[in-house]
Amino acid sequence: MPDLLIELFSEEIPARMQRRAADDLKKLMTNGLVEAGLTYASAGAFSTPRRLTLTVEGLLSESPTTVEERKGPKADAPEKAIEGFLRGAGLARDDLEERDTPKGPVLFARIEKPGRPAADIIAEVLATTIRSFPWPKSMRWGSGSLRWVRPLHSILCLLTDEAGAEVVPLNVDGIVSGDATAGHRFMAPDQFSVTSFEDYAAKLKRAFVVLDPAERADSIWNDATNQAFAAGLEVVEDQGLLAEVAGLVEWPVVLMGRIGEDFLDLPAEVLQTSMKEHQKFFSVRNPKTGRIEQFITVANRETKDNGATILAGNEKVLSARLADAKFFWDNDLRVARADAGNGMAPWMDKLRDVTFHNRLGTQADLIARMSALARTLAPMVGADPDAAAQAARVGKTDLASEMVYEFPELQGVMGRYYLREAGYSEPVADAARDHYAPLGPTDDVPVEPVSLAVALAEKIDKLTGFWAIDEKPTGSKDPFALRRAALGVIRIVLENDLTLRLSDGFEAAAGALADIRDAGAADTADLLSFIHDRLKVYLRDQGIRHDVIDACIAMPGNDDLALLVRRARALSEVLNTEDGENLIQAFRRANNILTQAEEADGVEYSYGADPKFSQTDEERALFEALDEAEARITPAMEKQDFTTAMAAMAGLRAPVDAFFTAVQVNDDNATVRRNRLNLLSRITRICAAVADLTRIAG
Repeated sequence: MPDLLIELFSEEIPARMQRRAADDLKKLMTNGLVEAGLTYASAGAFSTPRRLTLTVEGLLSESPTTVEERKGPKADAPEKAIEGFLRGAGLARDDLEERDTPKGPVLFARIEKPGRPAADIIAEVLATTIRSFPWPKSMRWGSGSLRWVRPLHSILCLLTDEAGAEVVPLNVDGIVSGDATAGHRFMAPDQFSVTSFEDYAAKLKRAFVVLDPAERADSIWNDATNQAFAAGLEVVEDQGLLAEVAGLVEWPVVLMGRIGEDFLDLPAEVLQTSMKEHQKFFSVRNPKTGRIEQFITVANRETKDNGATILAGNEKVLSARLADAKFFWDNDLRVARADAGNGMAPWMDKLRDVTFHNRLGTQADLIARMSALARTLAPMVGADPDAAAQAARVGKTDLASEMVYEFPELQGVMGRYYLREAGYSEPVADAARDHYAPLGPTDDVPVEPVSLAVALAEKIDKLTGFWAIDEKPTGSKDPFALRRAALGVIRIVLENDLTLRLSDGFEAAAGALADIRDAGAADTADLLSFIHDRLKVYLRDQGIRHDVIDACIAMPGNDDLALLVRRARALSEVLNTEDGENLIQAFRRANNILTQAEEADGVEYSYGADPKFSQTDEERALFEALDEAEARITPAMEKQDFTTAMAAMAGLRAPVDAFFTAVQVNDDNATVRRNRLNLLSRITRICAAVADLTRIAG
């Protein structure tokens, strides 16, 4: 079986597009080959800044011959119908076979498609792939019609087997396939021929090209950490930057440079952000002081002076960039220090002219609402109301600072520095940084009380506000990141085990929106339902079923998320036991019998079960078990001890099973029948005190 090697060689592909492009090449080619009948053993895709590479091993040398049988019209059908069938099948009238069927004689066509050589199929599939490649952005060049991310220079397409290597003939917009590629642009620019993937990868390595992006990333990280360690420093880990830099070079050469003394006192976040965004540098930190003191850059070539000239140029450019950052920092500090204790008035004035949303007012309006809401929420999270209100009032003022204007991703981070310089307390300053969190599913949530109050105030105001103007998420569209805000509320509440009623927060936020002219009345019940939907997704990842959550949402107090989740986890644990699962079946049986009887009799059997009407030991045992369970469940539920309540409920399994085995509920004696139906009602009522078991699937 031959192996296939494809390389599409072009000008530099943007780093952010390379991984997706390699995956797309593999998917489009392998799907196309399989659809044409060419199966394979394995496939791998690689990328460098100037090439996309695909290797396919164990490919069939030709597609198999296939035979297809098609049923046609009846033998006595109109001639035009038969002619249409013949055209579709590509056959003549003599090629058809007439067969007897229950519906009479019917014409059948047997269509044989001979196999095709692999090279012919590969050429067709590759040409189609190149012409329809799904680049996010593409361009045309010269006089051709082909679109590619950057000008495409050559196509390498080889089939290799025991007999040798064969070029798959292909011509795409004047680019003719061959067996040649080129090495590093500067260090080995000459072309060379290859005979297989192993030969290709080895010759590329000798031509200063590391084909595998994972290998380039590992090389960069190992060299960077080793150089930093030798200097008593450590590299600040950044996997996203590492992947990007690995996509910028074909032959990574790691160099460590120094940051000018004038800039070492800049906040670490400023240095990291400036170097990452503008220069794609890794930050190197002194573990003893936490300061960023040096940087790592990755060159794309070796030089005679071991990178000295490259480093000197990078240090010069970096100094210019950091001079701008230092200018912003110094200017912002002057504003913060001059306005100490005055609520950051100059920046607050600017925020009165910055629109938050055209129907929800300015940033200053948002801040006023957040401050009032944070004061309301503060007692619920153990925060001082005055501190929470103050933190909400000043926590977003850094949005008007020069540093955040230049680096928006530093919002909050810079606010903490500026508030500390202005003399605000640590909890208030920390809230400026923490109230945006969590921004992602793996981010840490705030834990300090003041930060909790402000973070919840921001997210609850956002959710309530957009609900009030009917700007809810639809389908996959969520332009205002409301799903992220809802998940943030959920994680903050659950990971801090906060006991608070979200309905109170929604109502307080809705009250603050009353002065917004374009805002309607927020549907807080619908908003709570949205939170519950996000909660289901969050808990599903923790192994809790949707129906279990639904059974708990149906209970009172479902706006207290911590209470709701404790109940759901306890119920989930019970249902994972044999007693719990069997009790659900028994509950369902009791509920069905009771419902049918009430519908038939037109009465409600909800009171009056009396042990004195019991006729069997199983009935009497069930009465005793229900008394014991209720005596345990009632105080446990008052204490919100769901584990004890669920265990007591599960303990009913044996006596309920015994009751249904030994007793006929619909007894001929009307008094006995009524007593037993009331007993079933008591079973369902006791279980329903724990959760709405009617919502459990099964």
